[in-house]
Amino acid sequence: MEPDLNALAVFALVAEESSFRGAADRIGVTRSAVSQTIRKLEERLGIALVRRTTRSVSLTEAGERLLADLAPALSDLRAAVEATRDLRAGPRGRLRLAVSSIAERFLSGPFLASFAAANPEVELDITVTDEEFDIVAAGYDAGVRLGEVIEQDMIAVSIGGEERQLAVCSPDYRERFGVPAHPRELAAHRCIGWRPAPKLAPYRWEFAEGGNEFSVAVEPEITTNDMALMIKLAIAGAGITFGMEESFRPAMARGELVPLLEAFCPSFAGFYLYYPGRRAMAPKLRALVDHLRRFEWSRHAATA
Repeated sequence: MEPDLNALAVFALVAEESSFRGAADRIGVTRSAVSQTIRKLEERLGIALVRRTTRSVSLTEAGERLLADLAPALSDLRAAVEATRDLRAGPRGRLRLAVSSIAERFLSGPFLASFAAANPEVELDITVTDEEFDIVAAGYDAGVRLGEVIEQDMIAVSIGGEERQLAVCSPDYRERFGVPAHPRELAAHRCIGWRPAPKLAPYRWEFAEGGNEFSVAVEPEITTNDMALMIKLAIAGAGITFGMEESFRPAMARGELVPLLEAFCPSFAGFYLYYPGRRAMAPKLRALVDHLRRFEWSRHAATA
């Protein structure tokens, strides 16, 4: 059976938008035309791909499997078309990025603002998320994550070099309750924890001693998915918290937070911008990568 590439592309849009109307708006046709395209595709395949309700559209198990297989190929096709179309033009179009909430340097403002100013035809669409997922299948052009969680088949460009995680507290907390001499003593302290999503367990605090890594499962008295709130609570003396040093640096510079257990907090590979390596790179993504490299070079030159 010869595949209907147009119907498959429409199916992928419906999955991305979770809506027939959203997909219809994207391609400039009626909702009924999209619905009919999906129905004919299901008839050709002999299996239901989507579940339809009055309020939403979701994928069946067969639809999920088809989307997972289709997404890389469709993404490659879109990138190839964009690269060909834009050969005579500058970078343009929507650039979708999935960025970790703790990638402070990338999200701080100056880098993204300078990229937007240099590329006015590019529309930045940034989702700040700590969920781990396939950015290609989800329709993103690139992502920003810690290097240790990036898939091996991705191309990765370093952002800012090595990082480390620190435990911190306010001077007031230190004066009232003292501080732990070893990470295992954290169990006796008030702690402020982080979790990436409501249904996941709080993040385990990771340390190293004598070259051996270990983690401590603290029992936080306060848990949140918002690093900014964690910092505010720690400054207010609510307890000890743990996270990326980059996130705490402004408060430490102001004397509002003090580092703890530094001897147990080694450096590790930091954040990377990553994207699939098997496709023709769209000009908008190439512009982002080139801008990142220039930005990092100028930053290093300024501090040299």
